[in-house]
Amino acid sequence: MPVHRQLAGILRDEILSGRIEPDRPLPSEASLRERYGVRPEDVRGAIQELSDEGLVYVLAGEGAYVSSRAEETGGG
Repeated sequence: MPVHRQLAGILRDEILSGRIEPDRPLPSEASLRERYGVRPEDVRGAIQELSDEGLVYVLAGEGAYVSSRAEETGGG
């Protein structure tokens, strides 16, 4: 399984379990790279995958945030 998909799965679990609440930011790209030892491309790919699923939204220059949709699908 590609690294970005593995990371997306980890973040998805954190979102759906409520560990990261709706409208709260995901950890920064730098933090995710350091924590999981992945490349910037993998972090961006994971965030894109979660965005495509509607679990996160990205604000330019601010980062990625958990969508309120996460509550509807079991998070929060």
